[in-house]
Amino acid sequence: MDVVRLIETAMEMVGPGRGILAADESTGTIAKRLASIGAENTEENRRAWRQLLFTTEGFGEFISGVILFDETIRQSADDGRSFVEVIESEDVIPGIKVDKSTNPLANSPDEKITDGLDGLRGRLNEYRELGARFTKWRGVITIGDSIPTQYCIDANAHALARYAALSQEADLIPIVEPEVLMDGDHDIEACFDVTEATLNRVFAELDSQGVILEGMVLKPNMVLSGKDAADRASPEEVAEATVTAFMRTVPAAVPGIAFLSGGQSDVEATVNLNAMNELVDHGPWELTFSYGRGLQASPLAVWGGEEANVEAAKAAFYKRAKLTAAARKGEYSPEMED
Repeated sequence: MDVVRLIETAMEMVGPGRGILAADESTGTIAKRLASIGAENTEENRRAWRQLLFTTEGFGEFISGVILFDETIRQSADDGRSFVEVIESEDVIPGIKVDKSTNPLANSPDEKITDGLDGLRGRLNEYRELGARFTKWRGVITIGDSIPTQYCIDANAHALARYAALSQEADLIPIVEPEVLMDGDHDIEACFDVTEATLNRVFAELDSQGVILEGMVLKPNMVLSGKDAADRASPEEVAEATVTAFMRTVPAAVPGIAFLSGGQSDVEATVNLNAMNELVDHGPWELTFSYGRGLQASPLAVWGGEEANVEAAKAAFYKRAKLTAAARKGEYSPEMED
Protein backbone atom coordinates (compact mmCIF):
# COMPACT_ATOMS: atom_id res chain seq x y z
CA MET A 1 0.00 0.00 0.00
CA ASP A 2 1.41 3.36 -1.09
CA VAL A 3 0.05 5.57 1.70
CA VAL A 4 1.57 8.79 0.35
CA ARG A 5 0.00 8.22 -3.06
CA LEU A 6 -3.38 7.43 -1.49
CA ILE A 7 -3.35 10.66 0.48
CA GLU A 8 -2.18 12.77 -2.46
CA THR A 9 -4.87 11.36 -4.75
CA ALA A 10 -7.62 11.80 -2.16
CA MET A 11 -6.61 15.43 -1.72
CA GLU A 12 -6.61 15.93 -5.49
CA MET A 13 -10.14 14.48 -5.71
CA VAL A 14 -11.47 17.09 -3.29
CA GLY A 15 -9.18 19.90 -4.44
CA PRO A 16 -10.36 23.52 -4.59
CA GLY A 17 -13.03 24.44 -7.11
CA ARG A 18 -13.78 20.95 -8.42
CA GLY A 19 -16.03 18.01 -7.63
CA ILE A 20 -16.84 14.48 -8.79
CA LEU A 21 -19.19 13.34 -11.56
CA ALA A 22 -21.11 10.20 -10.64
CA ALA A 23 -21.64 8.39 -13.95
CA ASP A 24 -21.88 4.94 -12.37
CA GLU A 25 -25.57 4.23 -12.85
CA SER A 26 -26.31 0.53 -13.18
CA THR A 27 -27.98 -0.72 -16.35
CA GLY A 28 -31.33 -0.68 -14.56
CA THR A 29 -30.93 2.83 -13.17
CA ILE A 30 -29.79 4.41 -16.41
CA ALA A 31 -32.78 2.77 -18.10
CA LYS A 32 -35.04 5.13 -16.16
CA ARG A 33 -33.02 8.16 -17.25
CA LEU A 34 -33.02 7.12 -20.88
CA ALA A 35 -36.75 6.39 -20.71
CA SER A 36 -37.33 9.97 -19.53
CA ILE A 37 -36.12 11.19 -22.95
CA GLY A 38 -37.71 8.38 -24.94
CA ALA A 39 -34.43 6.61 -25.65
CA GLU A 40 -34.05 2.83 -25.65
CA ASN A 41 -31.81 1.30 -22.99
CA THR A 42 -29.19 -0.21 -25.30
CA GLU A 43 -25.45 -0.53 -24.76
CA GLU A 44 -24.85 1.89 -27.62
CA ASN A 45 -27.18 4.54 -26.19
CA ARG A 46 -25.53 4.18 -22.79
CA ARG A 47 -22.11 4.53 -24.41
CA ALA A 48 -23.22 7.51 -26.50
CA TRP A 49 -24.54 9.35 -23.44
CA ARG A 50 -21.42 8.83 -21.41
CA GLN A 51 -19.21 9.69 -24.36
CA LEU A 52 -21.08 13.00 -24.62
CA LEU A 53 -20.23 13.81 -21.00
CA PHE A 54 -16.60 12.68 -21.08
CA THR A 55 -15.77 14.46 -24.34
CA THR A 56 -17.13 17.82 -23.21
CA GLU A 57 -14.19 20.12 -23.78
CA GLY A 58 -12.90 21.76 -20.60
CA PHE A 59 -15.11 19.86 -18.13
CA GLY A 60 -11.99 19.04 -16.13
CA GLU A 61 -11.89 22.66 -15.03
CA PHE A 62 -14.76 21.83 -12.68
CA ILE A 63 -14.61 18.02 -12.33
CA SER A 64 -11.78 16.21 -10.53
CA GLY A 65 -13.00 12.63 -10.87
CA VAL A 66 -15.55 10.46 -12.66
CA ILE A 67 -17.15 7.36 -11.12
CA LEU A 68 -17.68 4.71 -13.80
CA PHE A 69 -19.78 1.54 -14.00
CA ASP A 70 -18.31 -1.87 -14.88
CA GLU A 71 -19.62 -1.65 -18.45
CA THR A 72 -18.36 1.90 -18.94
CA ILE A 73 -14.76 1.37 -17.79
CA ARG A 74 -14.44 -1.23 -20.57
CA GLN A 75 -15.88 0.99 -23.32
CA SER A 76 -14.20 3.32 -25.81
CA ALA A 77 -15.03 6.56 -27.59
CA ASP A 78 -15.63 6.83 -31.31
CA ASP A 79 -11.98 7.79 -31.87
CA GLY A 80 -10.78 4.50 -30.38
CA ARG A 81 -9.54 5.84 -27.06
CA SER A 82 -10.78 4.06 -23.97
CA PHE A 83 -13.05 6.12 -21.75
CA VAL A 84 -10.30 6.02 -19.12
CA GLU A 85 -7.93 7.69 -21.59
CA VAL A 86 -10.58 10.26 -22.57
CA ILE A 87 -11.18 11.18 -18.93
CA GLU A 88 -7.48 11.40 -18.11
CA SER A 89 -6.91 13.68 -21.10
CA GLU A 90 -8.95 16.32 -19.21
CA ASP A 91 -6.77 15.88 -16.09
CA VAL A 92 -9.64 14.04 -14.41
CA ILE A 93 -9.23 10.92 -12.27
CA PRO A 94 -11.17 7.78 -13.30
CA GLY A 95 -12.83 5.67 -10.63
CA ILE A 96 -15.27 2.76 -10.40
CA LYS A 97 -18.39 1.66 -8.50
CA VAL A 98 -17.56 -1.73 -6.98
CA ASP A 99 -20.64 -2.69 -4.96
CA LYS A 100 -23.27 -5.06 -6.34
CA SER A 101 -26.27 -2.91 -5.38
CA THR A 102 -28.73 -3.39 -2.54
CA ASN A 103 -31.02 -6.20 -1.48
CA PRO A 104 -33.42 -6.70 1.45
CA LEU A 105 -31.63 -7.12 4.77
CA ALA A 106 -32.15 -10.58 6.26
CA ASN A 107 -34.64 -10.51 9.15
CA SER A 108 -35.48 -6.86 8.40
CA PRO A 109 -36.88 -6.89 4.84
CA ASP A 110 -37.96 -3.23 4.89
CA GLU A 111 -34.28 -2.27 5.10
CA LYS A 112 -31.41 -2.72 2.65
CA ILE A 113 -27.91 -4.17 2.72
CA THR A 114 -25.32 -3.76 -0.04
CA ASP A 115 -23.89 -6.88 -1.66
CA GLY A 116 -20.52 -7.31 -3.31
CA LEU A 117 -17.87 -8.19 -0.73
CA ASP A 118 -17.45 -11.70 -2.13
CA GLY A 119 -14.70 -11.61 -4.74
CA LEU A 120 -14.07 -7.91 -4.18
CA ARG A 121 -10.28 -8.23 -3.81
CA GLY A 122 -9.99 -9.75 -7.28
CA ARG A 123 -12.31 -7.16 -8.85
CA LEU A 124 -10.31 -4.33 -7.30
CA ASN A 125 -7.09 -5.62 -8.80
CA GLU A 126 -8.76 -5.91 -12.22
CA TYR A 127 -10.19 -2.40 -12.04
CA ARG A 128 -6.81 -0.99 -11.08
CA GLU A 129 -5.33 -2.65 -14.17
CA LEU A 130 -8.12 -1.11 -16.26
CA GLY A 131 -7.07 2.35 -15.02
CA ALA A 132 -9.26 3.08 -12.01
CA ARG A 133 -7.61 5.08 -9.23
CA PHE A 134 -10.49 5.20 -6.78
CA THR A 135 -13.59 3.20 -5.92
CA LYS A 136 -17.09 3.74 -4.53
CA TRP A 137 -19.46 1.70 -2.35
CA ARG A 138 -22.95 2.82 -1.29
CA GLY A 139 -24.84 1.80 1.81
CA VAL A 140 -28.51 2.79 2.10
CA ILE A 141 -30.37 3.79 5.27
CA THR A 142 -34.15 4.35 5.12
CA ILE A 143 -36.20 6.44 7.54
CA GLY A 144 -39.66 5.00 8.22
CA ASP A 145 -41.88 3.36 10.81
CA SER A 146 -39.51 1.86 13.42
CA ILE A 147 -36.57 2.08 11.01
CA PRO A 148 -33.68 2.34 10.66
CA THR A 149 -32.77 -0.34 13.14
CA GLN A 150 -29.37 -0.40 14.81
CA TYR A 151 -28.89 -3.77 13.11
CA CYS A 152 -29.20 -2.15 9.67
CA ILE A 153 -26.84 0.71 10.53
CA ASP A 154 -24.28 -1.72 12.00
CA ALA A 155 -24.42 -4.11 9.03
CA ASN A 156 -23.97 -1.37 6.43
CA ALA A 157 -21.21 0.37 8.41
CA HIS A 158 -19.30 -2.90 8.70
CA ALA A 159 -19.58 -3.56 4.95
CA LEU A 160 -18.47 0.00 4.10
CA ALA A 161 -15.39 -0.38 6.29
CA ARG A 162 -14.48 -3.81 4.88
CA TYR A 163 -14.75 -2.40 1.37
CA ALA A 164 -12.64 0.65 2.28
CA ALA A 165 -9.88 -1.46 3.81
CA LEU A 166 -9.74 -3.72 0.75
CA SER A 167 -9.64 -0.72 -1.59
CA GLN A 168 -6.71 0.86 0.21
CA GLU A 169 -4.93 -2.51 0.22
CA ALA A 170 -5.23 -2.39 -3.59
CA ASP A 171 -3.86 1.20 -3.71
CA LEU A 172 -7.29 2.60 -4.57
CA ILE A 173 -8.94 5.51 -2.75
CA PRO A 174 -12.31 4.46 -1.31
CA ILE A 175 -15.29 6.78 -1.59
CA VAL A 176 -17.38 5.74 1.41
CA GLU A 177 -21.07 6.46 0.72
CA PRO A 178 -23.50 6.04 3.61
CA GLU A 179 -26.77 7.50 2.26
CA VAL A 180 -29.71 8.33 4.48
CA LEU A 181 -32.45 8.47 1.88
CA MET A 182 -34.70 11.53 1.54
CA ASP A 183 -37.66 9.31 0.64
CA GLY A 184 -40.56 9.94 3.01
CA ASP A 185 -42.28 12.76 4.85
CA HIS A 186 -39.93 13.00 7.84
CA ASP A 187 -38.68 16.36 9.09
CA ILE A 188 -35.09 17.58 9.07
CA GLU A 189 -34.66 16.68 12.75
CA ALA A 190 -35.30 13.02 11.99
CA CYS A 191 -32.74 13.09 9.19
CA PHE A 192 -30.25 14.79 11.52
CA ASP A 193 -30.61 12.09 14.18
CA VAL A 194 -30.27 9.19 11.74
CA THR A 195 -27.37 10.81 9.88
CA GLU A 196 -25.51 11.41 13.15
CA ALA A 197 -26.07 7.83 14.32
CA THR A 198 -25.02 6.40 10.95
CA LEU A 199 -21.82 8.42 10.65
CA ASN A 200 -20.81 7.65 14.22
CA ARG A 201 -21.09 3.93 13.49
CA VAL A 202 -19.35 4.19 10.10
CA PHE A 203 -16.30 5.93 11.53
CA ALA A 204 -16.13 3.50 14.45
CA GLU A 205 -15.97 0.65 11.92
CA LEU A 206 -13.44 2.45 9.72
CA ASP A 207 -11.22 2.91 12.76
CA SER A 208 -11.58 -0.69 13.92
CA GLN A 209 -10.60 -1.98 10.48
CA GLY A 210 -7.56 0.26 10.14
CA VAL A 211 -8.73 2.44 7.27
CA ILE A 212 -6.46 5.45 6.69
CA LEU A 213 -8.82 8.40 6.99
CA GLU A 214 -6.49 10.76 5.13
CA GLY A 215 -6.68 8.44 2.12
CA MET A 216 -10.46 8.27 1.68
CA VAL A 217 -13.36 10.52 0.65
CA LEU A 218 -16.73 10.59 2.41
CA LYS A 219 -19.82 10.76 0.16
CA PRO A 220 -22.84 11.30 2.43
CA ASN A 221 -26.32 12.73 2.17
CA MET A 222 -27.06 16.28 3.20
CA VAL A 223 -29.31 16.65 6.24
CA LEU A 224 -32.65 17.31 4.55
CA SER A 225 -36.36 17.12 5.15
CA GLY A 226 -38.02 14.16 3.47
CA LYS A 227 -39.02 14.93 -0.10
CA ASP A 228 -42.70 14.53 0.85
CA ALA A 229 -42.48 16.63 4.03
CA ALA A 230 -45.18 19.29 4.38
CA ASP A 231 -42.75 22.07 5.34
CA ARG A 232 -39.30 21.38 3.90
CA ALA A 233 -36.28 23.06 5.50
CA SER A 234 -34.66 26.09 3.84
CA PRO A 235 -31.13 25.98 2.36
CA GLU A 236 -29.86 27.88 5.43
CA GLU A 237 -31.40 25.30 7.75
CA VAL A 238 -29.99 22.46 5.65
CA ALA A 239 -26.52 24.01 5.78
CA GLU A 240 -26.55 24.54 9.55
CA ALA A 241 -27.95 21.08 10.31
CA THR A 242 -25.57 19.31 7.92
CA VAL A 243 -22.41 21.00 9.12
CA THR A 244 -23.44 20.53 12.76
CA ALA A 245 -24.01 16.80 12.24
CA PHE A 246 -20.64 16.45 10.55
CA MET A 247 -18.80 18.47 13.19
CA ARG A 248 -20.06 15.89 15.70
CA THR A 249 -19.11 12.80 13.72
CA VAL A 250 -16.49 13.23 10.96
CA PRO A 251 -12.82 13.34 12.01
CA ALA A 252 -10.74 16.26 10.77
CA ALA A 253 -8.33 13.77 9.18
CA VAL A 254 -10.83 13.13 6.37
CA PRO A 255 -9.70 15.44 3.54
CA GLY A 256 -13.08 16.08 2.01
CA ILE A 257 -16.81 15.50 2.00
CA ALA A 258 -18.29 15.03 -1.48
CA PHE A 259 -22.05 15.28 -1.04
CA LEU A 260 -24.43 13.22 -3.15
CA SER A 261 -27.40 14.96 -4.72
CA GLY A 262 -29.64 12.16 -3.53
CA GLY A 263 -32.89 12.83 -5.34
CA GLN A 264 -32.64 16.61 -5.18
CA SER A 265 -33.09 18.59 -8.38
CA ASP A 266 -29.91 20.01 -9.87
CA VAL A 267 -30.79 23.53 -8.67
CA GLU A 268 -31.72 22.42 -5.13
CA ALA A 269 -28.50 20.44 -4.78
CA THR A 270 -26.51 23.46 -5.98
CA VAL A 271 -28.27 25.92 -3.67
CA ASN A 272 -27.78 23.71 -0.61
CA LEU A 273 -24.10 23.11 -1.34
CA ASN A 274 -23.58 26.83 -1.76
CA ALA A 275 -25.29 27.57 1.56
CA MET A 276 -22.88 25.23 3.35
CA ASN A 277 -19.83 26.81 1.80
CA GLU A 278 -21.13 30.28 2.70
CA LEU A 279 -21.06 29.46 6.41
CA VAL A 280 -18.31 31.25 8.30
CA ASP A 281 -17.29 27.95 9.91
CA HIS A 282 -18.06 24.99 7.68
CA GLY A 283 -15.59 22.63 9.28
CA PRO A 284 -12.02 21.47 8.60
CA TRP A 285 -12.85 19.53 5.43
CA GLU A 286 -13.33 20.49 1.81
CA LEU A 287 -17.09 20.51 1.15
CA THR A 288 -17.58 19.47 -2.45
CA PHE A 289 -19.96 17.40 -4.58
CA SER A 290 -20.27 13.98 -6.15
CA TYR A 291 -23.45 14.41 -8.16
CA GLY A 292 -25.13 12.14 -10.66
CA ARG A 293 -28.58 13.50 -11.37
CA GLY A 294 -27.48 16.91 -10.08
CA LEU A 295 -25.03 17.22 -13.01
CA GLN A 296 -26.76 15.11 -15.66
CA ALA A 297 -30.45 16.07 -15.59
CA SER A 298 -30.16 19.26 -17.62
CA PRO A 299 -27.84 17.99 -20.38
CA LEU A 300 -29.81 14.73 -20.64
CA ALA A 301 -33.00 16.65 -21.35
CA VAL A 302 -31.22 18.78 -23.96
CA TRP A 303 -29.68 15.71 -25.67
CA GLY A 304 -32.95 13.78 -25.97
CA GLY A 305 -31.05 10.90 -27.57
CA GLU A 306 -30.49 12.89 -30.77
CA GLU A 307 -27.10 13.25 -32.45
CA ALA A 308 -28.06 16.73 -33.61
CA ASN A 309 -28.29 17.87 -29.98
CA VAL A 310 -24.91 16.61 -28.79
CA GLU A 311 -23.10 19.95 -28.83
CA ALA A 312 -25.99 21.75 -27.10
CA ALA A 313 -26.07 19.01 -24.45
CA LYS A 314 -22.31 19.35 -23.91
CA ALA A 315 -22.81 23.09 -23.37
CA ALA A 316 -25.56 22.34 -20.82
CA PHE A 317 -23.28 19.90 -18.98
CA TYR A 318 -20.42 22.39 -18.95
CA LYS A 319 -22.73 25.07 -17.54
CA ARG A 320 -24.13 22.78 -14.84
CA ALA A 321 -20.61 21.73 -13.81
CA LYS A 322 -19.50 25.37 -13.72
CA LEU A 323 -22.44 26.44 -11.53
CA THR A 324 -21.99 23.49 -9.17
CA ALA A 325 -18.28 24.28 -8.87
CA ALA A 326 -19.22 27.86 -8.01
CA ALA A 327 -21.46 26.55 -5.21
CA ARG A 328 -18.56 24.42 -4.00
CA LYS A 329 -16.75 27.75 -3.39
CA GLY A 330 -19.79 29.55 -1.96
CA GLU A 331 -19.95 31.80 -5.04
CA TYR A 332 -23.21 30.63 -6.64
CA SER A 333 -26.29 32.79 -7.08
CA PRO A 334 -29.63 31.88 -8.72
CA GLU A 335 -29.09 34.61 -11.30
CA MET A 336 -26.27 32.50 -12.74
CA GLU A 337 -28.87 30.01 -13.97
CA ASP A 338 -29.89 32.55 -16.62
